Amino acid sequence: MATTWLKSIHKGGGIAAALGRSVDYISDSDKTNEGELIDSYECNPRIAVSEFLMSKREYEHITGRNQGKNNVIAYHIRMSFKPGEVTAEQALALGYELGLRWTKGLHQFVTAAHTNTNNPHIHIIYNSINLNCDGKYQDFKRSAIALRRVSDQICIEHGLSIIEKPGLSQGRNRDEYLGEGKPKTNREQLCDLMDSVISDCKDYTSFLENLQSAGIEIKRGKQLSFKLPDAKRFMRHDSLGENYSEAAIRNKITVGAVMPAQKVAAGIPEAPGLLIDVQNSIKAQNSPGYERWAKTFNLKQVAKTLIFLQENGFDDLGELGKAVNVANEDCFESELRIEKIKGRQGEIAQLQKHIGVYVKTKDVYAEYRRQKFSDKFKSENEKALTDRKAAKAYFDSLGLDKLPTIDMLRKEYATLESEKKVLVSTQGAKKKYLQKLLTARGNVERLLGYDIREKMEREAEIRRENLRQYAPPELERPRRRAGHER
Repeated sequence: MATTWLKSIHKGGGIAAALGRSVDYISDSDKTNEGELIDSYECNPRIAVSEFLMSKREYEHITGRNQGKNNVIAYHIRMSFKPGEVTAEQALALGYELGLRWTKGLHQFVTAAHTNTNNPHIHIIYNSINLNCDGKYQDFKRSAIALRRVSDQICIEHGLSIIEKPGLSQGRNRDEYLGEGKPKTNREQLCDLMDSVISDCKDYTSFLENLQSAGIEIKRGKQLSFKLPDAKRFMRHDSLGENYSEAAIRNKITVGAVMPAQKVAAGIPEAPGLLIDVQNSIKAQNSPGYERWAKTFNLKQVAKTLIFLQENGFDDLGELGKAVNVANEDCFESELRIEKIKGRQGEIAQLQKHIGVYVKTKDVYAEYRRQKFSDKFKSENEKALTDRKAAKAYFDSLGLDKLPTIDMLRKEYATLESEKKVLVSTQGAKKKYLQKLLTARGNVERLLGYDIREKMEREAEIRRENLRQYAPPELERPRRRAGHER
């Protein structure tokens, strides 16, 4: 039925502490079957807090922005299901799908399914900083409504029930509301169908066309009226409630149209979406209207897929598969190079820091030697000598025979920064193209009778593991003890 809510996580007692409390809560072993019901996207759930913090430091370095105490460091989503409809494992998979759709694959997130209540529910915590570390998620007015629409769409596609009118649950016990078994009225069925078709609409005219394709009869007069296929009477538009008035429907379409990931450049065909498995959809089996709409939706996606394949010159599935592999490898190589650049830039920053200390304490150490390592002089200049010793130990750990100059390091850093900016600026387009290829291949394989969901998830997991395996080590290297500079 998928009730959802969204809230921001603000700095409270320190960024690390605020993030740690939230991640620890959703990762509670008692609620997640000893950690088996935890998944993540573009991060390791065990060190997600550290990875989130690294991206925030990189964001501040790239943009120079720091909002201080007003900084939103992450967002928390909860999604609940009707008792008995899904298992904990299925809930986790649906939560992962919601996280991907809501963040559009642009933000790291950790998701976990909890089993401590009578109905499975999932939690998602996603990073406010994007994967490129050059922008933040911008919350918008009525984002909770938009989130509910995405959640409802996922449930509809998987044949799960949704709350038709969330406002009706106010003032009643939540368990009573979930346990209601009353049949839906014609008005509720019509509102349900309106919710299901609105996500694919660009304007009010296409909304009415989708309703007609789903079997709804429309009568025009002073007020538009609608009639279900098996109903005896028409229902006026203004009698459906303020959330389903013509003005409200137009507003919902507008809100959906301005969401960043749904913007379509003028003259560029909209990217195809994944086909709905109508044959195995419980919703389609129980709702002829939804079945008709889903078939129409699939026809549109097939047409979009064919246009995409023709425009990109793919004549057979083998060529498409090769293109997926090439695009996947290209994305992986770019991400790997970006991580290596970040690692080297971290090393350069550490080198500059220690070289600066080494140069500043040069005269102090020369005087220390001139006084034949006097204990009195050492106690008077203990901090400077300790800092110099730490810098020397760091140089020894790198095995440097000769220290580079600050000017050399600055030039290398600037060169790397220019290369990284080029890679980051093209990475988003590469990922979008890869996603289009994967969607097109998935639709083709589904049309040919292949089960591709598991295959796509396995490939994504392999890609994430490869990136983690080849990612550079932590920026702060462990220091080994060095001998006295005598």
